[in-house]
Amino acid sequence: ALYPSPPIPLDHGSTFQFLCAVVLSAQSTDRKVNQVTPALFEAGGDAASMAALEVEQVRLLIREVGLAPSKAKYLVGLSKALLEKHGGEVPGDWKALEALPGVGHKTASVVMGQAFGVNSFPVDT
Repeated sequence: ALYPSPPIPLDHGSTFQFLCAVVLSAQSTDRKVNQVTPALFEAGGDAASMAALEVEQVRLLIREVGLAPSKAKYLVGLSKALLEKHGGEVPGDWKALEALPGVGHKTASVVMGQAFGVNSFPVDT
């Protein structure tokens, strides 16, 4: 393969945190995402703790990232969906990932490729 192990520029400690970071990266830079995620993951480092936060709390933690009001709703919503439908774990399935709030095909492609080793071709337009 030409690029068998591309580096992951988003700081994370779990597949859940990686999913959150990828959601945050839309309309933002990886650098900015990496600046806000330490505080975000301290407050909501897994699906259960993120789901327990108020959307406004999340918005304040990520306010420097573009589209923060929508992304705060997505992060809380996807966390609740992970708890309700997947035992709090990020599913390694395209359809299940794309059914989560704020997760489109590009985000699912990045997560499937980087976290689950599935061949994917994320396109950023």
